Amino acid sequence: MSRVLVINSGSSSLKFALIEPETGAVVSHGVAERLSATGHAEALERVFAELGDDARISAVGHRVVHGGEAFSESVLIDETTVQAIRDCAALAPLHNPANLLGIEAARRAFPGVLQVAVFDTAFHQTLPRRAFLYAVPYELYEQHKLRRYGFHGTSHRYVAEEAAKLLGRPLAELELVTAHLGNGCSGAAVRGGKSIDTSMGLTPLEGLVMGTRSGDVDPSLHQFLAERTGQTLAQITELLTRKSGLLGLSGRSNDMRTLLEARAQGDERAAIAVEVFCYRLAKTVLALCAGLERLDALVFTGGIGEHAASVREETLKGLTILGFELDPVRNLGHGRHSGGRITTDTSARTALVVNTNEELVIAREAMRLVQESAR
Repeated sequence: MSRVLVINSGSSSLKFALIEPETGAVVSHGVAERLSATGHAEALERVFAELGDDARISAVGHRVVHGGEAFSESVLIDETTVQAIRDCAALAPLHNPANLLGIEAARRAFPGVLQVAVFDTAFHQTLPRRAFLYAVPYELYEQHKLRRYGFHGTSHRYVAEEAAKLLGRPLAELELVTAHLGNGCSGAAVRGGKSIDTSMGLTPLEGLVMGTRSGDVDPSLHQFLAERTGQTLAQITELLTRKSGLLGLSGRSNDMRTLLEARAQGDERAAIAVEVFCYRLAKTVLALCAGLERLDALVFTGGIGEHAASVREETLKGLTILGFELDPVRNLGHGRHSGGRITTDTSARTALVVNTNEELVIAREAMRLVQESAR
């Protein structure tokens, strides 16, 4: 049985999973945290030592956040690929350099093993220009590739495919809105298995309220804060990226579980954070429907989407115009005993809960490319 080592290299952490892509079985997994800039190589060496000589690694698959317009699909990693990922670093300064640390360390640790890059942005390269262009001088797009890219592509792709199975219909015939809700959050409109709109933009900061990210704000906010607080542009961007969202609104936590518990105990700031999160999510779902001819299903996924029944309930209350009729029992069971469905059988619209599996997508993409290269 073939095995793929999946690596998700962040700025200060490195997650790994050894997966059999044919069955989806996870042989081993783990995470190394609080890494320095040079710690990724050491962490991978320890991973390799833990796995041992009988790991039988056929390929290494890497999650890469930003592929810009250079990558519309997964690719084998070579020097040209590495340079292109490096060139996209300006679009994802917190992510791509960290992804490259993992790639470079893995190429040293596993010489001779084919390495594959799977991009968060690739799935959204099917967006039409009306969805990806900003209404700014067109020369900025031509010269600097200033446009909307979207992220969480592997998750949106996977749950759309799984939703089709649950609905018993071909993916090519379906029109879906998928909502990936975790510490990072994004929605996507998926028609016939292809992304036609999404909530994130040039960077992962645009769109929904997230754990520590603000999501959409008035662009003039930067100048407003700079003039009144004396903060630099970099400091304001840091505030919007790491100190806002659920954390900023609640003043307590970026974790939805903590906030739901605090709300139940009467914490007003926690209640405000949850209320804003759900409202903005419902608003975005409605906006994403603009690109669809109909809505066959709304799909919840990610840590919040899969486990926070009250968030799903409050979001669907904001979507009554679409005709969702929630089944409270199915929702509390997270759809586990109802084929993923959390709406009633007579509901005008269907809502599903689908557990995402980005690591499996990366493993299967890596194995596909390795097999194709051997032909």
